[in-house]
Amino acid sequence: MDKNVARLRRARQTRLKIRELRANRLTVHRSNLHIYANITDADGAKVLVSASSLEADVRAQLGGQSGRGGNTGAAAVVGKRLAEKALAAGIDTVAFDRGGFRFHGRVKALAEAAREAGLKF
Repeated sequence: MDKNVARLRRARQTRLKIRELRANRLTVHRSNLHIYANITDADGAKVLVSASSLEADVRAQLGGQSGRGGNTGAAAVVGKRLAEKALAAGIDTVAFDRGGFRFHGRVKALAEAAREAGLKF
């Protein structure tokens, strides 16, 4: 079993549990260069709020940093921005879906920044 298959297996288990809870889901995807986060409704059919390191506002905040999107600083900015958008849309509680990625590094930085900005999970 290669790394990606194992990650997708872990992600499937998490998504099944979140579906039972019927909660809005905060999904995280990371690539080598960027990090993306979405909040989808309980059915998983509609994206309610999204943020990524590709957005112009986030890129402007990361202007002087090296990497510009593939580091923990960028992940923290994306998490804070996502939480602000979610609170403005009336979403305050979500279930965290890390997509099978380990909870450390960029994924952890995004989650902690979202929590500090007022999102509950």
